[in-house]
Amino acid sequence: MRDLKLALLQQPLVWHDRTANLAAFAEHIAALDETDLVLLPEMFTTGFTMASAEQAESDGLSLVWLQDMAQRYATAIAGSVAVNDNGHCYNRLYLVTSSGSVHQYDKRHLFAMAGEHAAYTAGRQRQVIDLHGWRICPLVCYDLRFPLWSRNRADDAYDLLLYVANWPQQRRQHWRTLLQARAIENQCWCAGLNRVGNDGNGIDYAGDSMICDALGEIVADAQHAATSLCFTLSAEHLQQVRSRLPFLRDADDFSVTL
Repeated sequence: MRDLKLALLQQPLVWHDRTANLAAFAEHIAALDETDLVLLPEMFTTGFTMASAEQAESDGLSLVWLQDMAQRYATAIAGSVAVNDNGHCYNRLYLVTSSGSVHQYDKRHLFAMAGEHAAYTAGRQRQVIDLHGWRICPLVCYDLRFPLWSRNRADDAYDLLLYVANWPQQRRQHWRTLLQARAIENQCWCAGLNRVGNDGNGIDYAGDSMICDALGEIVADAQHAATSLCFTLSAEHLQQVRSRLPFLRDADDFSVTL
């Protein structure tokens, strides 16, 4: 397990315009220095849309694009897309590696106050993915509010918890506080990527993408501008924290019940 270089692309999204969003993110990825994992926002091709019948893609174009970008720039890339899979629509996060491996996670907690539960199908399976010796658990936006789902369990342990989001500005303090809480209670690195700008529903997004260490300290903070937040996660620091303060060994011994 070596150190892991992250790049969080905190950018605005063009509403319901996949071509424009893919072109913009291609430029941002090309401008990065060498990195191990690039994060793109939730529904990075459309914005957080409930128009799943029209916007959820079934052609796989965004996944092909992710594979091409990952191979071209020798990095893993993760972000979520509205997908129509055999008649069921999902808010699906893909994590694609430079070797072509594809991992996917369907958002479990759907934001009913925006009608997401009516437009998409909830996922039922959490994923822990190995990347360069790191065990990574990728989740999506509203999942952040539900600690049981993200619990760092002995039978499904991880080192890095990721969130990609379209988290509204009016609840930005919740976002910042919960990212720190998830890092502390799960004794892991925690990275949260949010978008900036506004969407087709008039919702404003403040960004606040950030990275917390296993003690909950904010070590990188993008604040509110469109930017690429880059930071290298220390494997040694994580191991030292867990060795010095082995809280996880005293955790309750039960699994998530769906």
